[in-house]
Amino acid sequence: MDHGFDGALQLPPGFRFHPTDEELVMYYLCRKCGGLPIAAPVIAEVDLYKFEPWRLPEKAAGGGPDAKEWYFFSPRDRKYPNGSRPNRAAGTGYWKATGADKPVGSPRPVAIKKALVFYAGKPPKGVKTNWIMHEYRLAGAADQNKRANDGSQSSEWVVCRVSMKSRARRSAAGGETTGDHQQEQPSPSPSSTSSCVTDHTCHAPDQEEVSSSTSHCQQHPTR
Repeated sequence: MDHGFDGALQLPPGFRFHPTDEELVMYYLCRKCGGLPIAAPVIAEVDLYKFEPWRLPEKAAGGGPDAKEWYFFSPRDRKYPNGSRPNRAAGTGYWKATGADKPVGSPRPVAIKKALVFYAGKPPKGVKTNWIMHEYRLAGAADQNKRANDGSQSSEWVVCRVSMKSRARRSAAGGETTGDHQQEQPSPSPSSTSSCVTDHTCHAPDQEEVSSSTSHCQQHPTR
């Protein structure tokens, strides 16, 4: 794939990246955590907890501000140096978990999917916004970090899908002021029903190669 003068990934017209949960985990997160090459550089590495969500679309590898969702690899920061609780503060606000965690993969879960909502301001008086994030982390990754004996606090990688509620996008497109920065977002382009990378074939990762790098990526997704 070509890159523009500003280093941004230049995608062909009509390109859409809409992986399923299992595709996102098996072909991207597993390979990232295992130090294995990824077929197409369609997910940018960004520390999500340094920015408010409305600043993230311009940092995405593909899709741009007209997309409906954006994908990122991010280090999972720790709230306390010796603890496993993640730090959810982000810019001038914070992400708050909502709902129950969901396993990804069967029969043995390969990853855990967590839903979060962005609140502007400081807890516990933050103002709920229409920004949503789904965070995927490998199952058991926190336990592996606890068992690490190298003395370092190396963060585990997670892959995140960031989006804004469709109703808020329509309000933004109509010029309405919603109070949580949706008015800064342009109208989204039509969605595509394609899955994964449309101009690259998603080849299944080599089973022995992946399992040797991480014990959590041993199941191929059901196609």
